[in-house]
Amino acid sequence: MLASARDDLVAVYRDVRAELLHLPNYAVSAFAERLDRHGSDPGWTAVLAYAEDGEPVGYAYSNVIETDDRWWQRITPFPAAEYIERPAVALKELGVRVPWRKTGTSVSLHDTLLAQHAREPYVSLMVNPAAGEGKVQRLYESWGYRSIGTSQPSPESPVLTAMIRSTRRAGKPTGRG
Repeated sequence: MLASARDDLVAVYRDVRAELLHLPNYAVSAFAERLDRHGSDPGWTAVLAYAEDGEPVGYAYSNVIETDDRWWQRITPFPAAEYIERPAVALKELGVRVPWRKTGTSVSLHDTLLAQHAREPYVSLMVNPAAGEGKVQRLYESWGYRSIGTSQPSPESPVLTAMIRSTRRAGKPTGRG
């Protein structure tokens, strides 16, 4: 599945992260390397949104992670047993091009992705707390995520906020994205 979607994922990423591409962890080559690695991980799932003209406007992708996955190992403090005792979803990337932000595209991508993970009780993500001057983390909070610690996935990465929520949620997220 990755092969057929890779070019669109990279194109959207390039636009979404345009202001950060000069930083090593955000470079297109670094994203492409992570994408290739994630695309071969267990339970990799991706969803893409397209404009009427066929232009890709946003994406989200995830993997299924087990108790011993390095995702959990890098979080400080170590996550509570209830979160890691069963396989969970790791939302690895979510991005929407500027003209389609605040249209509901990101929440639609998010919810479509989670709908494909009925077996996993929790979804976790990591967010740069400085992204959008904190707006990105607040958006995730409005979708029901809460902080469980911090993580620095690589030396080049900023310190991220690790967040979690149930994959099944009553009602709709309140934030538009």
